[in-house]
Amino acid sequence: MTAPAPARPSPDRPSPVRPETAGGGRTVLLGTVSSDAHTWNLVYLQLLLEEAGHRVINLGACVPEELFVAECHRHNPDLVVVSSVNGHGCTDGKRLAAVLRADPALTAVPIVIGGKLGVDGRLTEAQVAELFAAGYTAVFDDGADRDRFLEYLCRLELPVAGRAP
Repeated sequence: MTAPAPARPSPDRPSPVRPETAGGGRTVLLGTVSSDAHTWNLVYLQLLLEEAGHRVINLGACVPEELFVAECHRHNPDLVVVSSVNGHGCTDGKRLAAVLRADPALTAVPIVIGGKLGVDGRLTEAQVAELFAAGYTAVFDDGADRDRFLEYLCRLELPVAGRAP
């Protein structure tokens, strides 16, 4: 039995070459906080980021802080995305940011967090301020629309100061 011939690009069908394999996009490290076992949010974000042309390293659920650090050193990401839906994203996310920001090699890497970050529903302004103070460059509370997140990604298209493009 022979394999079918690869699809040819046409006006109705985009080229099978993905943007990240053609040299475009950024490397994004994706995962949840250590207490969050949810994965569908990660699948959705990975597909969204890949569709936008980014290379995604999905660490999965319940990622220990030390693994985030090790994988940052291994992959040298342009962005770290932390997603949480268990309601403990604010608490666990502050601890994760502190560990990442304590590493001199990771101080300039943008880190964003989003999802259901508080057990009481929406985050307070004080909690958002705490996340920024911990080192996050953007915070997307539960219900934030994806266009706002994608606009943030577009603003990151310029090289980060001190890092190679």
